[in-house]
Amino acid sequence: MRMPIIGSEEAARLNPAELYAKLGGRRDGLTDAEARQRLVEYGPNELPERRRSAITTFLRYFWGPIPWMIEVAAVLSALVRHWADLVIILVLLVFNAVVGFWQEYKAGNAVEALRRKLALKCRVRRDGSWHEIEARVLVPGDIVRVRLGDVLPADLKLVEGSFLSVDQSALTGESLPVDKKPGDVAYSGSVAKLGEMEALVTSTGAETYFGRTAGLVAGAGAASHFQKAVLQIGDYLIYVSLGLVVLLVTVQLFRGESVLTLLQFALILTVASIPVAMPAVLSVTMALGALALSRRQAIVTRLESIEEMAGVDVLCSDKTGTLTENRLTLGEPFALAGISRDELVLAAALASKVENRDAIDEAVLAGVSKPSALAPFTQEEFMPFDPVHKRTEATVRGPGEQRLRVTKGAPQVVLALCQPSAELQKSVEEQVKDMAAKGNRALGVARRENGGPWQFLGVLPLFDRPRADAADTISQAKAHGIRVKMVTGDDLAIAREVAAKVGLGSDIVAAQDVFVVDNAAATPAAVEKIEQLDGFARVFPEHKFALVKALQSHHHIVGMTGDGVNDAPALKQADVGVAVSGATDAARAAASLVLTAPGLSVIVHAVEEARRIFERMNSYAIYRISETIRVMFFVVAAMLTFSFYPITAVMIILLALLNDVPIMMIAYDNTELSAKPVRWEMHRVLRLATVLGLVGVVSTFGILLIARDLLHLDAGHVQTFIFLKLAIAGHLTLFVTRTRSAFWARPHPAPVLIWSAVGTKLIATLFVLYPFGLMAALSWQEVCLIWAYALVWFFIADRIKLLVHSHFELATPRHRRFLAQTKQTLAPHPAQPVSSGGTKTLMPSKSAQNSCSFGSRSCRSAPRRTASGRPTW
Repeated sequence: MRMPIIGSEEAARLNPAELYAKLGGRRDGLTDAEARQRLVEYGPNELPERRRSAITTFLRYFWGPIPWMIEVAAVLSALVRHWADLVIILVLLVFNAVVGFWQEYKAGNAVEALRRKLALKCRVRRDGSWHEIEARVLVPGDIVRVRLGDVLPADLKLVEGSFLSVDQSALTGESLPVDKKPGDVAYSGSVAKLGEMEALVTSTGAETYFGRTAGLVAGAGAASHFQKAVLQIGDYLIYVSLGLVVLLVTVQLFRGESVLTLLQFALILTVASIPVAMPAVLSVTMALGALALSRRQAIVTRLESIEEMAGVDVLCSDKTGTLTENRLTLGEPFALAGISRDELVLAAALASKVENRDAIDEAVLAGVSKPSALAPFTQEEFMPFDPVHKRTEATVRGPGEQRLRVTKGAPQVVLALCQPSAELQKSVEEQVKDMAAKGNRALGVARRENGGPWQFLGVLPLFDRPRADAADTISQAKAHGIRVKMVTGDDLAIAREVAAKVGLGSDIVAAQDVFVVDNAAATPAAVEKIEQLDGFARVFPEHKFALVKALQSHHHIVGMTGDGVNDAPALKQADVGVAVSGATDAARAAASLVLTAPGLSVIVHAVEEARRIFERMNSYAIYRISETIRVMFFVVAAMLTFSFYPITAVMIILLALLNDVPIMMIAYDNTELSAKPVRWEMHRVLRLATVLGLVGVVSTFGILLIARDLLHLDAGHVQTFIFLKLAIAGHLTLFVTRTRSAFWARPHPAPVLIWSAVGTKLIATLFVLYPFGLMAALSWQEVCLIWAYALVWFFIADRIKLLVHSHFELATPRHRRFLAQTKQTLAPHPAQPVSSGGTKTLMPSKSAQNSCSFGSRSCRSAPRRTASGRPTW
């Protein structure tokens, strides 16, 4: 029998017992068999997603402005009875559709794989025991446990626990967290801010409050830097192409050219010049790169975040689990007089919860000398740790109806509960200070019996060793132009001790010394200091947010790590928010990068991979712009100058087909790793691409003149000459643009890129030798001449590329001479007194002698000054 669907209003009205009865649930949870059956009935716990069929997706590639232009060109070919042109144009139409569909399919598979890795998890009781499962398989009637930092996986009826504070602002618009108690309902998508409770699942998927209002909360986001860059490049090429085509058509019509033939040629030329595949190629490059990142234990939540990751120049890193092993070990405790070590550790263990698998709780529980000592005690209530209260607390029933309240947490917080004497306060502070000096974290422990006052029991030291790879990773990050800053909630002494061990620097201060306490904002004077500091201790979540804002105000691209629910604002504000391994659901949802393995090295490797992905996209953008300029400017200029078609429409289509195969291999290319953060420099991309495109125009005019004026070939053979030259040079340009160094420098191109380029060049060569009537055939000698000519210009283009990059880096000889002249000092150099026959003279220091040069005159001809100040030569 199908179970009823319970709405949020009905769930709020019914009490837990009535809901259990109506949903067929039990206190010890459903069985696996019942859950599987209900999953079939209710469906997955996810919002229905509209998916197009594969056939519909494929047919979309025959509809739109670009396909329409190709289809019109095909119709015009049929009207003028150019059947060979018609066949080739239709091949181009189908080929574009197949390539686009395949690229979308690959990108979709990569994104889907990332989604599976980011699937929301939850703790559910089934068959009487707790399990962690994917939230999508939750069903009504399940019992779940929610705690600090969890994103609620379904609509819930809270049934057991002390309290739960949830942030449901995204659903209801309430600006402050709402306190919940047993019997209240909580909505799917809310975030647990404080507390821990067990709950009954009342509705899932589209039947939840969130599911019914999803259309209202959804919205379009602003375009990212990457999306803006792609649109700018596309617009630039479209405007250039259309402007040249309009000019060409206008002039040729005045010259009496056939309207149908000219229109067909213009349409094909426009299609070949506009970067139709650019968004798809760049998206596939990013999707495959994101998949590679996931294999390095770093999962991007948005593809466009890869660009921001490549530009990170400041990384604010947590200490615990990132710079350290996050494996806490209990040291030798400090117990007050009359308190034994076992008694102190036992009290701390009673204030822990084994099911939470918290690192501190696990270390404390492992320190109990006799685990059987915990058996007589029953934990009735438990308040988990949170960043605000900084302690845990439990109500425990012991032997003989003894009732205890035990707490553990930050020593200053626990000590404040006990109203200590000045002597005790001083003693504890000294112990904490000594522990911190050794790099240990201190944990205060207190107990309260039968409603009496809190009694401070002692301090437990916990130490967390630095990761073995931390120092090398920080050194590697510095080599990549990334400044690492430690951000920790621990004491200043602990932070400095760990920083010294990992080579981070000792300029670390308490966060409250930099940020205003009221709103955690940094003063203008403090922002300058923040850039220079190596780290911050005693950090609260609001400090992280202010730190990100302060660094961004000075134009840094900031990475920020975090794991807690209160870190979410800082992770969202950061250019790259990094949810570390074991982070809460709320932190993962706010982050743009989610780590599945601990350690700073994962982040640094992710930045390296992001820079490689960025370089692939950058090289493709330069290549595509230069190709459009090379073909468009040459064809239009040749037709205006010589009044003939330098290549035919069929040749343009063949060039487009041959170019598409190597272009798709860019996503797999080996790229050099930039030693500094990289960003889109659109002026640099456009200028370099324009220069390389114009170099291509000049070289193509050269082969035209050789074929026409030196070899005296007819128009058909000249067109074939130009076709082969464009086919060879186009792929060679790809090897020029893929690196800022000389084309032969490491890293070498990926084999798949090399062989795809070689294969298409060979096909083009065979085509001009055996053209099947589509063009005039060339001899082997002519083919060898074209290859030699194209290779010579390949070297010339690569040299010009190096000169353009030198110009941008201000590294040309002219730039260096100018900079050397303007940096010369005109003030007298530091001098040293030198004894000379009893007369004291002042000689320029050795460093000054080595550095002084005014034109051709060196310091050896500069005047010396005697002690009286008179110059002597």
